[in-house]
Amino acid sequence: MQSAAIKRPVLITIVCILGFIWIVFSFPGVFAPSLKKMGDWYPALFGILVATSFISYIGLWHMKQWGVRLFLLSFFVKESLLFLINDVNYVGIFFSIFFICSILPYYKRMDINL
Repeated sequence: MQSAAIKRPVLITIVCILGFIWIVFSFPGVFAPSLKKMGDWYPALFGILVATSFISYIGLWHMKQWGVRLFLLSFFVKESLLFLINDVNYVGIFFSIFFICSILPYYKRMDINL
């Protein structure tokens, strides 16, 4: 038996499109010389965070609960890392919190399966 497809709300579509655009502009930053100056580990960790965010947006696009969980995890890890290196971006925090507040009301309607 096939489960019924869950219709994606317009707000989640907008969040995903904005997230994909952010990922496109963030990915080249992984190779920036300024990141290399922060430490040998930072470009790799930043790359993992960008990849994790991209994967979470794919999960959100397909209305999967794991996409929300992965987005929350990557948000908290990213902000903790930025706090530790004293590079807090309040605009990024604002948009991430806006995204979180936009997707959480739809969490129960999302599919629990992979």
